[in-house]
Amino acid sequence: MDLRLDELSVDLGGARIVRELTLDVPEGQVVGLVGPNGSGKSTALRCVYRALGPSAGRVLLGGEELSAMSPRHSAQRVAALTQESGSDLDFTVEELVALGRAPHLRGNQPLSARERELCRDSMELLDVAHLAGRGVLELSGGERQRVLVARALVQEPRVLVLDEPTNHLDVRHQLELLSLLRAAGVTVLVVLHDLNLAASACDLIGVLSEGALVDAGSPKEVLTPALLREVFGVEASVVPHPLTGDPQLLYQLPPPRKGLR
Repeated sequence: MDLRLDELSVDLGGARIVRELTLDVPEGQVVGLVGPNGSGKSTALRCVYRALGPSAGRVLLGGEELSAMSPRHSAQRVAALTQESGSDLDFTVEELVALGRAPHLRGNQPLSARERELCRDSMELLDVAHLAGRGVLELSGGERQRVLVARALVQEPRVLVLDEPTNHLDVRHQLELLSLLRAAGVTVLVVLHDLNLAASACDLIGVLSEGALVDAGSPKEVLTPALLREVFGVEASVVPHPLTGDPQLLYQLPPPRKGLR
């Protein structure tokens, strides 16, 4: 299922945070949103998983306007992992993962045998099956993050929205998660701060600055020294990865500020 942000604008607290953002996320592709802090990335994502309503413009799922869908209908199609995802209640890992099936169930309907198997498979895939009986509040940040991704996959979404999903993860689990996103076969819109990870994991990248789309295209087209200088204020060389050919950024440290020793 494809996703389109169509001239999306969001006003919060009297300020325009997202400005007429148009971005296409083709079916089955991984599209990354990057940009400096405060550029509107997370705010745009919140409109896709309906935590916010846009002030103008539309979000389209498979050509259908998201705001016209019932919350249940959209929740069966869009799963989200947000920066604030978590649980204040001490569910066990397997209980929290099973909550991913909630949009597909009625009332207290129990999980079917297929759904229980789906939960087990998802926990295995995210390397948290050994934690199934543990309380979520006992877990490290990285373990909890992987449990939340497992819950999102159990939802069987057509579109997966992730805001900084590699937060708290060690290098191994960062790479495994991004590889999983590439192989999942669902449409993915993901915010990433690490531009090298974005270059490796994403089919397309959209760059935001001050709420507006500056550029969009393949990592090779978008991640140029000129753009990095303009948007991020850094000097960087862009070189091909020796194994994959993906662009990799080598940053140059700025000179120390006067007065610092």
